[in-house]
Amino acid sequence: MSQIHELSDVLADQIAAGEVIERPASIVKELVENALDAHSRQIDIIVTEAGLGQIRIIDDGDGIDQADVAIAFKRHATSKIQSPKDLFRIKTLGFRGEALPSIASVADVIMTTATGSEQGTEIHIRGGETITMKPATARPGTDITVTDLFFNTPARLKYLKSPQTELAQITDIVDRLALAHAEVAFSLTHNERELLRTVGNGNLQQVIAAIYGNTNAQKMIPIETQDPDFSVRGFTSLPEVTRSSRQYISIIINQRYIRNFQLTKAIIQGYGSKLMIGRFPMSVLLIELDPVLIDVNVHPAKKEVRISKESQLEGLITMAIQQQMAKQNLIPDVLEDFHQAPAIDFSALQKNLNEASITYPVNDGAPSEHVNSDEQAPVSASVGDEAVAEVTPIVIKHRAELNGPAMQAFTARYPQEVVASPAQVNEASAGTNTELELEPTSTSEKERFPQLQYLGQMHGTFLLAQASDGLYIVDQHAAQERINYEYYRQKIGEVSDDQQNLLIPLVLDYSTVDVLTISDHLDTLKQVGLYLESFGQNSFVVHSHPTWIKQGQEEATIREMIDWIIKDGRLTVAQFREKTAIMMSCKRAIKANHHLDDQQAKALLKRLPECENPFNCPHGRPVLIHFDNTELEKMFKRIQDSHDPYAAEFDEHEF
Repeated sequence: MSQIHELSDVLADQIAAGEVIERPASIVKELVENALDAHSRQIDIIVTEAGLGQIRIIDDGDGIDQADVAIAFKRHATSKIQSPKDLFRIKTLGFRGEALPSIASVADVIMTTATGSEQGTEIHIRGGETITMKPATARPGTDITVTDLFFNTPARLKYLKSPQTELAQITDIVDRLALAHAEVAFSLTHNERELLRTVGNGNLQQVIAAIYGNTNAQKMIPIETQDPDFSVRGFTSLPEVTRSSRQYISIIINQRYIRNFQLTKAIIQGYGSKLMIGRFPMSVLLIELDPVLIDVNVHPAKKEVRISKESQLEGLITMAIQQQMAKQNLIPDVLEDFHQAPAIDFSALQKNLNEASITYPVNDGAPSEHVNSDEQAPVSASVGDEAVAEVTPIVIKHRAELNGPAMQAFTARYPQEVVASPAQVNEASAGTNTELELEPTSTSEKERFPQLQYLGQMHGTFLLAQASDGLYIVDQHAAQERINYEYYRQKIGEVSDDQQNLLIPLVLDYSTVDVLTISDHLDTLKQVGLYLESFGQNSFVVHSHPTWIKQGQEEATIREMIDWIIKDGRLTVAQFREKTAIMMSCKRAIKANHHLDDQQAKALLKRLPECENPFNCPHGRPVLIHFDNTELEKMFKRIQDSHDPYAAEFDEHEF
């Protein structure tokens, strides 16, 4: 009996849907791209329940002839390519003829369409089976409604994320399509709430403003360049407007949004050293090239493409951004930000000032704060004390090598390590399996760290100190980072009502995608004392902030905290507090090349032993290193290893 058989059309379409239709956003993408290919000038996307309730796409495009409606839902039926040659000159967003049959195989679809030259048609398909097809009165264009998504493949439903996440995916898709087609008027509505509307007048900067806000759009500069093969135009942000991820870089080739690491890298390289480490610009670049130079048929969802002469295009983009940046005055205009602030009720403001209790974080005698102009962005790592303590076990051969405070520090820092006596080492080296046990110690908690006596400072960066067991070199920035970290870890965990009112409320603009993510995590922000209020369509307003935020760095700190939520919405409250404490500890620590007076240096060394973990900064870097007396004496040849058993007799008389 034959074991090989041909799949049914419905099953084949469902398999194809697994590649093309991953989630509600995939349906929006495919249907809107079809509308764009049909020369639509206005496209309305109406969604309920993040796409699981209903997805409706209405366009004013060419429509479908009555004779072609049924064929359009057959697999690989398309009007966009005719021959193999057309496959290498793709000028449309869709071309495979997989979208409609794939969607109809896993959902309930009703489509009404008309060309304007004849009566319209309505077709109803459910699970790949045609229910009805009949004439209908319709205006030119297509109106398609999708419901009961994955009703016959329920296993796929469990892979969907939360409604907020699915809606954010839909919004992101529509945003990218709107950026790629500024000449088309888009509207996106979810549960009767309008999330996006563009006018379709071809002005790209207006579309950017509709998505990312007017403030961000005004701080983006135009980019325009070309060579015989490529034409590049668009906008990129000034270095002062950055984000914590590459998500805000949109690369659009022949009106198709794509992902390309090399082109993204070329954009970043155009800024040179003007971007802080870990920060990325906002960019929208529209690239036009001959379709022969690009292969869009290399990814199931057409998100990635293969480009000929890619290195040439990279150089063109980098050079264009470099030239534009060289023309700009990159000094941020503080007055401009002030004028863009919302109107203030000064009577209410005066009342708030009278009632406000202005407090500042307790310094506790710590060295004064100084911010170096070369300060880099703090490392975005969630390294806690537990992670730092995970080291490879070692064996100390001779207890004499770690005597006094050094031994106490070692046993406190690495309580799991094995310390062997000379006899035990000899026994172990002889091949025995004797288990070595750590001898009990009566070292008190206060004695685990050496008592450092300040000697001086080197290059404004390192503090030199001595103890009974030798010389210590302390990294002053890492030391104060550790002190600050433990202070902020406690303060952020308290979440008190101790707030500092802002003289001018801070207004933060974000895209609709980000607003949805932020709104879903407002409680997390409240857990660290940050209260955001909705302010218009895509903005939040902040009236106060926790007193532990450094004066003058309120906006930068708050934006960075929100960026973490946007970048990783899965952060727990504990992880969020940890990252915030690390950030604040770095921002408020003294930097390298800053000279301390004796009193400041001694105060720093006095506070360091009070930390729970004085050995590492929050990022895991060492705070201090140690040269014991024996090592120093060997360096200066005060102790020499003799190879002549008789030499000691003569050396003794010579010294």
